[in-house]
Formats: sequence, C-alpha cells, structure tokens
Amino acid sequence: MSAPPSSRPTVSEREARAVAEAARDQEWRKPSFAKELFLGRFRLDLVHPHPTPATEDVRRGEEFLVRLRDFCETRIDGALVEREARIPDEVVEGLKELGALGMKIAPEYGGLGLTQVYYNKALALVGSASPAVGVLLSAHQSIGVPQPVKLFGTDEQKRAFLPRCARTDISAFLLTEPDVGSDPARLAASAVPDGDDYLLDGVKLWTTNGVVADLLVVMARVPRSEGHKGGITAFVVEADSPGVTVENRNAFMGLRGIENGVTRFHRVRVPAAHRIGPEGAGLKIALTTLNTGRLSLPASCVAAGKWCLKIAREWSAAREQWGKPLAHHEAVGAKISFIAATTFALEAVLDLSSQMADEDRNDIRIEGALAKLYASEMGWRIADELVQLRGGRGFETAASLAARGERAVPAEQLLRDLRINRIFEGSTEIMHLLIAREAVDAHLAVAGNLIDPEASLQDKARAGANAGVFYARWLPRLVAGQGQLPGAYGEFRHGADLSRHLRYVERTARRLARATFYGMSRWQGRMETKQGFLGRIVDIGAELFAMSAACVRAELLRARGEHGREAYQLADAFCRQSRIRVEELFGRLWTNTDDLDRKVVEGVLAGTYTWLEDGVVDPSGEGPWIAATDPGPSRKENAHRKIG
Repeated sequence: MSAPPSSRPTVSEREARAVAEAARDQEWRKPSFAKELFLGRFRLDLVHPHPTPATEDVRRGEEFLVRLRDFCETRIDGALVEREARIPDEVVEGLKELGALGMKIAPEYGGLGLTQVYYNKALALVGSASPAVGVLLSAHQSIGVPQPVKLFGTDEQKRAFLPRCARTDISAFLLTEPDVGSDPARLAASAVPDGDDYLLDGVKLWTTNGVVADLLVVMARVPRSEGHKGGITAFVVEADSPGVTVENRNAFMGLRGIENGVTRFHRVRVPAAHRIGPEGAGLKIALTTLNTGRLSLPASCVAAGKWCLKIAREWSAAREQWGKPLAHHEAVGAKISFIAATTFALEAVLDLSSQMADEDRNDIRIEGALAKLYASEMGWRIADELVQLRGGRGFETAASLAARGERAVPAEQLLRDLRINRIFEGSTEIMHLLIAREAVDAHLAVAGNLIDPEASLQDKARAGANAGVFYARWLPRLVAGQGQLPGAYGEFRHGADLSRHLRYVERTARRLARATFYGMSRWQGRMETKQGFLGRIVDIGAELFAMSAACVRAELLRARGEHGREAYQLADAFCRQSRIRVEELFGRLWTNTDDLDRKVVEGVLAGTYTWLEDGVVDPSGEGPWIAATDPGPSRKENAHRKIG
C-alpha cells in the first residue's frame, strides 16, 4: 500500500486540456438542436411542435405540486431562514415526509418518479419560498448521490442508496478543492487501493449540503498500479465514516441558509463496492450528471423572474411620480417590459430543455449548458432591474422595510441569492468555453489535426483531405435558406408575427456558422486562446436558442387556448429585444478591445499600474490566498450535524 500524495499534481496546460477532453462524450449519438444551430442549420423540426409530457406524468406532477404549494405556504418561513442563516430541522423533516427528497427517484426505490419538467416546477416553487431550501433539494437530487447512481450505479448500489436518498438521507457532491475549481486535472484528493477497500485522503471545498449530508459523492484520484487503471474516480461515502470531518460551515453574501462547508478526509476506508463506475470514469460521470443537473439553476431563475414581475407590476402601479403611476414613465416601462418578456423566454428555455431531457430523443448537453448560462445571466439582470425600479426601497432589507411599516419586499436578498448562479456548476466564463468546445466539435473532428501544431505531416495531410470534403458540402449551405423566404414559418402568424423572428434565427444561425469558420481559418490552433471571441459566439447562440424556444412555446400555448394572444405578444417583445443584443454581439466579434485588454493585463501583473492603487487602505485580513490542504488528520471540531 502506498501513502497518499503529499503535494498537488503538477499539470501542464496541454495535460489539463487532455484530461478535460477525455472526460467529455466524444460521440453524438442523438440529434441536437443547439449543435445544429451553431453549424448554421436551423432544425425547427427538433423542437416544433413543442414536445409535451404524458398525461400520467402531468397528473402525478400536478398532484405533488398542490401538496408542495401548501407546504411552502404553511411550513416554510423564508424570512426566518434568512434571519437565522439556517433551515429549521422541522422543515427538512417535513420535506422528507412529503417525499420531496425523492422527486427524481423512481417509485420502485421509494421515490415520486417526477419528470424533469415537474421536478423543475417543484424547485421553482420551493425556491420562491426560500432559495436556500431550493438549493438543499437541488444539490441533493440534481448532482448528489441519486443522479450519478441512477445513471451509472450497479443494481446493488441502486437498491442500497436510492431508497435512503428518497426518504431519509441527504446527499452532497464533492469535487471542488481549495486549489482546484474548473481544472480537475490538478485534483489532489486520493483514493489508494487497500485490499477490497480504498483509503480516501484530501480536502473538499464548498460542499453544498456537506454539513448535514448523510451520503457523499466524492471525486478522488486513484493512483495507477498493478490491477488498477487509476484516474479520477467517483465514490459514495458515508458521511459518518471515521476520518470524515466537516471543518467549517461557510457563510456567503447570499443563500444564507445553505449548509455548505469544508470537508476533510483522512484515511477514510471506502469499500470498493461503493465505487461508481470504473476507475478513471469520475469526470465523465460528473459531466454527464451535470448535463441535466444544471437545469435546476434555470428553475430558480425562472422563479425569480416570476416574482420580480409580480413585484414590479404591483409596485409600479401603486407608486406615483410626477402625477402618474411609475409604470407609465417610459424609462421604467422599458424595465418592466424586459422583466416580463425575459421571464417568458427563460421559462420557455427551461421547459423545452427539460421536456427534451425527459423524452431522451435528443442530446441536450449544449441545450442544458445554454439554459444554465443564459438563465443565470438574465435572471441576475432581472433582479438588478427590480432593485433599480424599487429605488431606495430595493436597497433596503425586508426587515427594515417592515420595521418602519412598509411591505417587506426582499428585493436586495434576491439579488444576493441569485449572484452565485453565475459562478457555481460552471461559471459563465467556463460555460462559454465548454459550450464553444461542443459547438466547434464538428470542425475539430474533420480538421483537428490540421490546426494541431504537434500533429505529424501525415496526419495533417489526412485531415486536410477530410476537411476539404466536409467544407465543400457545408459552406455552400450557409449561403441561402428558409430565412430568406418571406412566407417561411407562416404557421407562427397569429396576431403578432413570430415567423419573422424565426426567419431571423435561421439567417443568423448561418451567419454565426460563417463567423465561426472565419475565426478558425484566421487563428487556427490559437483559436482556443480567443476566449472573448468564443464567448460572444456562444452568447449569440444562446440568444438564438432562447428566441426559438420563446416562439415555439407561444405557439404551443396558442394551440392549447392558454393565453395564446398574450404569449405571442411576450415572445414578440422578447425576440425584438434579443435581436438588438445579437447585433451588438456580432459587432463586437471583430470590433473589440481584446488585444489591448491583454496588454493592460500584462501591465497589471507586472506592477506597471501599482500607482493607481494608491490612496486606499486594504481592509482584508491576514492569511494565504488559498488555505493549505495537505493530507492528514483534522485539527478542528467536526461541524457535521445530522438532521433527524
């Protein structure tokens, strides 16, 4: 038996990319609307008619939502959670009794068996009552033990863990380390084989639910040895195992009730039977889990948008300035229109992506990532606009408003609570790179070796021939399409004319593909360093996806007789707003300060501008930028607490 490593792995940039590349799914076995969109092919047939859930799924989901709504209204006190920075144990126990821990777990294992669509509706409902409670349920089911075990676990593991997760046990997902965020190649936690077990050592940071969890999914590196392939591997770990210590319960600017901590493992014995999948499959399991797990974040953003719209409507009608209600002033009205139209689009993106996940006919890895990226950014903007609309009252806490006799509207809390969505489960910057990699996959598949500086001449020649065949077919198709036919998509004309927006999406998808091809031709192997360019490419694709979803949802509601006229109006407003953003992004593809920004950054790091920092004091406390994480026993009191 070898000892756990005492230092973090040293990994080159190329090695880090290779680890990330090995973890992603290399094949596209199913169609993808978003992938086709980035290739300049507007496959409306993949999303229209809008997919709908089965009748039984609707019945089961709606029945649970009725019970859940009653629980939220009578048992969850969001102000109390915010004030005490803790979810009362009786609330968690009530959620267990309600079956909310097992929403996504099949009935055969004691769960409710809800679809992704209704799971997200439930998260949105709970999150509106208390975002911290929503995070508790989401971290447990979206990325915690149930999801990876359901997807990759053995029958024995499913029978052992899923019933516990459905009714009694809270779970958490542990990947991040103090010195490892989105670069898993540097993962230091180790799991050393020892007979029929593994000995787990390491420190994990920002373990949501980790403070109260009963079961943990832990990613750790298995060293290569005889009989062991090694690599980053996933394990289910009992939280009360000897050697597991929650060293700190972290506190944040928002989501004050979440049980997020630092967890240390010291020679924790984990049975090999608790390993999920083979050795080395941990990152692939994590990424696959996140493909649908990320959809829980858009659910919280949709909930926020709906609440912001309600408050904006009520407040702007009641508040008068200069002789008329606030809403009748154009500057304020523009904000209200943005909130309403964008909330409609976010719900459209969420429901479409979720229903596609339920049907499993499409590969939604890009759609799920786009939904997370777009909703987290736009949800934040919606909340920010509400604070602005409320003025000084938006900056004031709900408790302070109530203390002086006004309605306790927690607008500033929402802004704080939503801010993390742009960071966790893939920051906006990382999501840009992740989506961009998938979006250019077809190009790399045929021309990868052509732009790889380390490829042999023989490989380059072969890639050149393959690329010639691919681009000879592909490029001519980017010249003309349905978007140039005035009558195309005519079934989307009902009051408001949404067909014009779908024609715009079709034309713009081809324009986006041409821009991507030009960028690859121009920069070739340096394309991956052009993160500003890639980010704008992804943001354009996100807007096109949202426009498509909004139009398709509006038509679904019209066909059902459910507020069709109003839905068309909202979709029209959103698409008009979105098109303005798209054109701005296209302009910034080629007219930007990216090169100058890099020079300024070099100067900042070299100390060239330290004179600009004069005239202030630094209120930061003493201590290292990153805490030491060397393996070893914990020297702190265990902050873990069991609920129930």
